[in-house]
Parts: sequence; structure tokens; C-alpha cells
Amino acid sequence: MDFAAKDTQLVQIVDAALAEAARRAGPWLACRLGCTQCCHGAFAINALDALRLREGMQALRAAEPALAAEVERRAHAWIEQHGPDFPGDFATGRLGETEAEQARFEDFANEAACPALDPATGRCDVYAARPMTCRVFGPPVRMGEGDALGHCELCFHDASEAEVQACEMAVPHDLEAELVSELDEMGETVVAFAVLTGMDVRPR
Repeated sequence: MDFAAKDTQLVQIVDAALAEAARRAGPWLACRLGCTQCCHGAFAINALDALRLREGMQALRAAEPALAAEVERRAHAWIEQHGPDFPGDFATGRLGETEAEQARFEDFANEAACPALDPATGRCDVYAARPMTCRVFGPPVRMGEGDALGHCELCFHDASEAEVQACEMAVPHDLEAELVSELDEMGETVVAFAVLTGMDVRPR
């Protein structure tokens, strides 16, 4: 199976897992179109997410050039506003990896709306290509082996611990890590840089 097919498989597995978790959660899962709390605040995305966003933007430019231009306008505005404080390489959009840079990222652009978010509708304009963080946010997930379950603070009100556990979303971390390891560039970036140019990554 080639790289693109494996990434398609990863997305399909994650989306199916989300659908099943949402089915089990029912009304406990508050995620709906227009609920945009998780669309505010900068977060790191890996090289695979950046590649997927870049390809998604290429498709959007071909299918809906006006919408793609609007996403790019918002991304440029985001970078203009927050770029001077970016804890990394401003030229490439790559996040810094030193302890000091990672500490700075904790307080970086925490209230900023994602440039992919349409503020009028609450819709993600690159939804099909959105990062894995966005795909798994909401239901109970474990970010690594042995980690405690975490979920969106707006969800699972009045649910017991057992009820939350019963709605756990399985995330194929190993498959994602395998794909990331096949890319030339292993650094992380943020959505604003990725939708404009993407990190210069390609399968080995």
C-alpha cells in the first residue's frame, strides 16, 4: 500500500471511530456545527497534518477558488497578528523544539480563532483535510498508552466515569506515527502556516 493510500486508511479509521464514539455518547457529545470553542487557540500539528492540509488547500483552490482565497486571507491576517511572537522559525513556520520555545508556545495565541474557521457559520472550511487533533477532539480519548481519558469540557456533563469510559474513541496512534516517520520533515507547525504553503514534506 502506498503512502497516500495508508493516509486515506488512517483518516477512514479515525472518522469511523469518531462516528462510533458519537453514536455511543448520544446527547453527552456536544459537538455540533457552530460549536467553535475547540477552534480557538493555537495548537501544534505534525508533518502529516501539514501535508494533508496543503493538499486539501490545493484541492480547494481548484474547486472553490474564492473560498480558498478567503482561508488564505485569514491565515495571512493570523500570521500578521501573531507571527512576531511565534516560538519557532517564522520563515518556515516550524515550531521550535527547545524547552524555552515549547514553554512560550503554552501561552501563544491562546484566544486566536483558527484561520480555517468561518466566523459567520462556525464551519471549518478545510474540514475534509483537518488535522488529527480536530478529528479526535470531543469524545473520550487517550493520547498515549496508559494515559487517562480526556474529553472536551463541554461534553459528558452528568455522565459517570463508567459511562465516559464506555464512549472511549480508539485512536490508531501507531499507524499515524508510522506515516509521520516516512516523511522527510519531522517538525511541527500550526494551521496558519500549513494552509498557506505547508511544510515542505514528502514521503521518502
